[in-house]
Amino acid sequence: MSRLLEYRISAKLAAEDVPFYALIMAAMRRADSINLKKLQAAWPGIWEELQRLYQIPGALDEGERTC
Repeated sequence: MSRLLEYRISAKLAAEDVPFYALIMAAMRRADSINLKKLQAAWPGIWEELQRLYQIPGALDEGERTC
């Protein structure tokens, strides 16, 4: 993928008002092993939360409900 295309996609994502930590989680899901290690080091709590929610059906904690 070209840097220009990556830049344009990032602009679209920013325009969609995607929450910051959602972007980090999405980056973690898509990252190669080298970049995943960097993301995990930078945001260990987000990585732990992503792994915890991944294990829960529907990613809903007890007492939570969908919108």
